[in-house]
Amino acid sequence: MNLHALRLFYTVAQAGSVTRAAEELLISQPAVTAQIRNLEKELGLPLFETQGRGIRLSAAGDVLQAYAERLFSLEARMEQAMADYRTGTAGRLRLTATSLPAGRLLPRWMAEFKTRHPALELVLDTAGSAEAVERLLRHEADIAFIGGGSPLPSEIAQEVLFEDPFLFIVPAGHPFAGATVTMDRMLTIPFVMREQGSSAREMLFAYCRTKGMAPPRVGLEFNGMNETIRAVAAGYGAALMSTLEAVDYLMRGEVARVDVADVRFSHPIRICTLAEGPLGPAAAPFLSFVREQKPLLGANG
Repeated sequence: MNLHALRLFYTVAQAGSVTRAAEELLISQPAVTAQIRNLEKELGLPLFETQGRGIRLSAAGDVLQAYAERLFSLEARMEQAMADYRTGTAGRLRLTATSLPAGRLLPRWMAEFKTRHPALELVLDTAGSAEAVERLLRHEADIAFIGGGSPLPSEIAQEVLFEDPFLFIVPAGHPFAGATVTMDRMLTIPFVMREQGSSAREMLFAYCRTKGMAPPRVGLEFNGMNETIRAVAAGYGAALMSTLEAVDYLMRGEVARVDVADVRFSHPIRICTLAEGPLGPAAAPFLSFVREQKPLLGANG
């Protein structure tokens, strides 16, 4: 079926007049009439009947109009869906992130962005940094949020979203709570540590090696951040924690910060995408939104 002729037929049926339809379509009346006659010839059915000085739909025309209305309504919805996808207000956005941004940043950002773009589907997978990079390379994710400064392959474009400072924390009632001490004194306390390979542990041990200092004593070791900080909150030892990890406990007064003189640690929270190829239509507005957000680092001051 000739869709152009069908559209002309539908416009005439809606307008109730060939003249009004021709004016609406900005084409000549004879051209509209010719297209409708061709359509009637193609279908082998009359689509309009004479009614006085005007026209009305035939029985076959009534049926065709109903189908045409559904077809062109679907076409309008399809065009709107593609426009929404093109502008990033609909579609699917696949995110991957390491545990810190996945747990502390992205849930709030995703919820706020979803509120603004309810038709957009957002999916987040939590992974280690190496797996997050692999998901980008395998085109299984549009954006990765990676904590830490480990080297990335050249195929990955990266942008530091912000630096997340690390803090020394102790139980709220500890003599060092809120005080400024030297690193030598800080190392007299046993430490609650994450597993080997964790960012805080590697930074602290590397610092001690560089300064020729004895490494910290590991009193307790856990595989998770929550377990680590809860052990300190329960009254044992000290820990070196990301501000993002520690901020809630500090604000509730469950742990306290220790300022170690002349020692500053931090690690970046990075946005990572494939270096080649444009961002997907939903990825670009999401990243613009994320860049406007402020991390919850209030406990750092």
